[in-house]
Amino acid sequence: MDRVALHGLKVRGHHGVFEWEREQGQTFVVDLVLGLDTRPAAAGDDLGRTVDYGAVAEDVARIVGGEPVALIETLAQRIADRCLAHEAVREVEVVVHKPQAPVTVPFDDVTITIKRSRV
Repeated sequence: MDRVALHGLKVRGHHGVFEWEREQGQTFVVDLVLGLDTRPAAAGDDLGRTVDYGAVAEDVARIVGGEPVALIETLAQRIADRCLAHEAVREVEVVVHKPQAPVTVPFDDVTITIKRSRV
């Protein structure tokens, strides 16, 4: 399985358990690793036989910037589901970073990492 990765997609969203998180919003960062077979695309130099990572990035931006959810676990699952809707993608690893999470002690980042594949 080949891998196409996108790191550090930054999108403002309004996700969180607390009302103020949903009102004020914050920046979320998303990393993706898409698993697919790139040989058909490489053989014909054909974008139509691989995944368009620009389109994937736009999909992620719409999800993160869209309908608010309480949990980053839910957000990560929505992103994974959309990535797997791309025909060439067979598996995906999604990391959602919430660097401005409401944590009362000093910290650098909060993340959720999920891996999903076509059944």
